[in-house]
Amino acid sequence: MKNEFILAFNEVLEEKQLPKEIILQAIESAMVSAYRRAVNASSAQHVEAKINPDTGKVTIMAEKEVVETVEDTRTEVTLSEARQVNPDAQLGEMVIVESTPRDFGRVAAQTARQVIQQRIRDAERQMQFDYFQKQLGEIVSGVVQAVNAQGLTIGLDMRAEGMMSRKDLINGERFRIHDRVRALIAEVKDNPRGPQIILSRTHRDFLRRLLENEVPEIYHGIVEIRSIAREPGERAKVAVSATQSGIDPVGACVGIRGVRIQAIVRELHDEKIDVIEWNPDAAVFIAKAISPARVVGVYLNERSANGKTATVVVPEDQLSLAIGRDGQNARLAAKLTGWRIDIKSLSEAASDTLYRLQNEAELADIAQAEQSILDDISASLAKKAEGRPLTPEEYDQMAAFVDRVEKRSTQARQPVKPAVESAVMDEARASIPEEAFQQNLLDSGLAEHLVNLLQEAGYTTVGDLALELKVNPDNVLRMPGVGAKSIAQLNALMDSLTAAPAVEEQPAAPVEIEAPAQVSAPVEAVAETVEEAAAPEVEVAAPAAAEPEEEEVEVSFNELFALKPVIEPAILEDEEEDDTSSDKKDKKGSKKKKKKQVVISYDPDRDMTIVRKKHKRGDGDWSDWEA
Repeated sequence: MKNEFILAFNEVLEEKQLPKEIILQAIESAMVSAYRRAVNASSAQHVEAKINPDTGKVTIMAEKEVVETVEDTRTEVTLSEARQVNPDAQLGEMVIVESTPRDFGRVAAQTARQVIQQRIRDAERQMQFDYFQKQLGEIVSGVVQAVNAQGLTIGLDMRAEGMMSRKDLINGERFRIHDRVRALIAEVKDNPRGPQIILSRTHRDFLRRLLENEVPEIYHGIVEIRSIAREPGERAKVAVSATQSGIDPVGACVGIRGVRIQAIVRELHDEKIDVIEWNPDAAVFIAKAISPARVVGVYLNERSANGKTATVVVPEDQLSLAIGRDGQNARLAAKLTGWRIDIKSLSEAASDTLYRLQNEAELADIAQAEQSILDDISASLAKKAEGRPLTPEEYDQMAAFVDRVEKRSTQARQPVKPAVESAVMDEARASIPEEAFQQNLLDSGLAEHLVNLLQEAGYTTVGDLALELKVNPDNVLRMPGVGAKSIAQLNALMDSLTAAPAVEEQPAAPVEIEAPAQVSAPVEAVAETVEEAAAPEVEVAAPAAAEPEEEEVEVSFNELFALKPVIEPAILEDEEEDDTSSDKKDKKGSKKKKKKQVVISYDPDRDMTIVRKKHKRGDGDWSDWEA
C-alpha cells in the first residue's frame, strides 16, 4: 500500500503539471525553514533536508562542531557521534550529522505549508511565462471565462489566463462565457502575480497565421506573404508571391471555389480579403493594389515633397470604386505598397496636366512638343464641363496625352549621373564579357528559385546581374530569399565570368609534300613520339599523280631536309620521350603509355611516306624494323 505522502505528492504533480524535481526542491527548502524555526537555529549554520520519495520520511542534516562536552545540541556534537558519520573526525572539526527533531513531521507540516505553496506558485508562474514566451506571435485557442467592460478573460493551457481588451476585438464580435476563441499572442509580460498574456484578434499577424494554417503552400514556403494591410472587421489586402515557377500564388491562397479564403473570412467575422500578386515593378504593383478598379496609368514621383507619391489615373466610372467607401480602398492600397497614392479621374488628370504645361516653366519643352494637341484637349475638357458626353476616341486621346506628358516629366526629374559614377559603371561593364549580356539567367546554372527571385527584381541576363553585383552588390544580396547558399552560387558565377577564357587549341593544318623528281636517298625527318595505341603502320599518300605535271624545280639538300610529311596531329607528337619514362606515373597515379622511336622516310618507288619504328636492343644498339 502506498504511503500517504506519495499519494499526496503525486496528486500535486498532476494538478500543478510541474516537474517532480521542482516539487521535491520546494519541499526540502520548506523543511529547512521549518527546522530553523523549530530549534531557533542560526541562519549562518549549514542545514540540509532530504526526503525519501518512497516513504516520505524527512531527514535534517546540520553542520556541528566536534567537542568533548556538548553544551548546545544545536551547534555541537560529541566525538563518538561524529565518528559514526565520519571515522576520521577530530576535535574542533565541523561535521554534518543528522539533527532531525522528535515529532518533526507534525511541526514541519504546520510551519512549512505556506513556504511549500509559495514555492509551487512561483515555479508554476515561471513555467507559464516560459511556455507562452515561446508561443509569442502564434495563434492559441482558449475558453472565455469572464466578460466585462474592459474586455475578455480567456482561459488558456497550463491554467494560465489571457486578457483581450476591447480594442483587440473585431468590431461587431460578441462573445459569451464558455465560448471558444482563437487569438494571437501579441505580448507576454512578467508580473509578480503571474504572467500577463495579451491576446489580439485585430493584429495583422493574426491574418498571417490564419493564412499559414489554411494554405499549405505558405506554410512550406512555396508562396510568400510580402505585405498585409488590414482594417479589422472591414477589409484586408494581402500581397503574395511564388518562390517557384509554375505556381499561382493567388490561386493557392483562394483555393478551389474559394474554400480556403472563405474559412478565414468566417473566422474574421466576414472581413473581406483581397489577395493580390506582388510585383517588383512598383507601378504594376500599385495598379493591382487598387483592384477591383481598372487603372489607366500609374505615374511615380520619388522626389515629391510629401515623400514617394504615385498618381493613379482611372476611368470616370471607376473613380468611386478605386477610392472605396470613406477612402478605404485607397488607404489600404497605400499601406500595402508603402506609397502615397493620389487617385484621379481621366478628365481631372488631363486638366491638371494641361494646367501644368501652361504654367510651369520647367515643362516648356514638353508644352512645345504637345502644342498641336493642346487645343483638342481643351475642347474635350470644356465639353466635359458642360455635361456633354465624350466619345471613346476623345477619352483615348486624353489618356495618351496624360501618359506622354507624365512619362516625359518623370524622365526630366531623373537626376543626372555624375561623371564618377558613370566611369565606374563603364569600367565594371568593360570587365564583363559581352556574351554575358546575351545569356539568359535561365542558362546561368543558378538554382531555379534564385532565378525566379532575380527575374522578379528585373534582372534578365547574366550580364545585368554581374554588373549590379560589381556596382551595387547590396541591392542583390539584401533581396528576400537570398541566403548563404544563394550567395555562394552568385560568387561562383562571378568567378566564372572574371576568369580568363581558355584558348582553344586549333589543330595544325596538314602539310602536303610534293615528291621531287629525283631522290636517291630516303629523307629522314626529326624523330617524333607516337602513342602505343597508334596503328603499327601509317601511310600518308603524296598528291595524286593524275594531276598535270609541273615543271621540275631543282631542290637543294637543305630545302629537301626541311620538307615535312603529312602527319595527323592525333598520331604524332612533338615531344621526344625516352622509353625508360614508361614506368613513371602522372599526377592521377596512372602509368604513362609507352613511347616508341620512329623514323619517317619517303619511298620514291612506291610514291609514299613510310613510318619506321626503331627498337632498342639489350646491348644498347638500335636496329631498324619496318612497321
